[in-house]
Amino acid sequence: MVTYCIQSNNKAADVEITEMTVDDLDEVMAIERYSFVTPRSEKMFRLELRLPGAHNLVAKVNYESDRGIAGYINFLIVVGEVHIRDVAVRKDLRMRGIASKLMAEMVKISYHQMVLHATLEVRRSNTAAIELYEKFGFEVKGVRPLYYSDTQEDALIMWADLRESFREMNV
Repeated sequence: MVTYCIQSNNKAADVEITEMTVDDLDEVMAIERYSFVTPRSEKMFRLELRLPGAHNLVAKVNYESDRGIAGYINFLIVVGEVHIRDVAVRKDLRMRGIASKLMAEMVKISYHQMVLHATLEVRRSNTAAIELYEKFGFEVKGVRPLYYSDTQEDALIMWADLRESFREMNV
């Protein structure tokens, strides 16, 4: 799809965004298990890889000995709206713009499919994710009380009109 350059251990590294494949699942599952209190199963990922309307992208890092999956995004396009399921980045590569690059690819795909709106749920305590989403024009539009059964935490419902992101990215 596209290749970006990021800083990895104070050196430039290439990050390529591609469609997720079954071969990526071992690394994706390691990131999933580390990133989420209640991770989704590999079976769920396998099903989503075949689901119409599902988009599963991975960011692959390529620098000397540091190769592999840096992060991923899963989203569905249903009835003309994007629903973001997961965005996660490998612990050692966080805060380097990888999640933003994955979100930018979601915006580009949305543009090409003429999808103008996006939504997601996020844990109220996940301030890093909330800041990422706000960067792409998402705003809190509601709350799902006790949404996360594992911790009884509320979910913030965020929504975005992607047209502003389209303009900012010149897509």
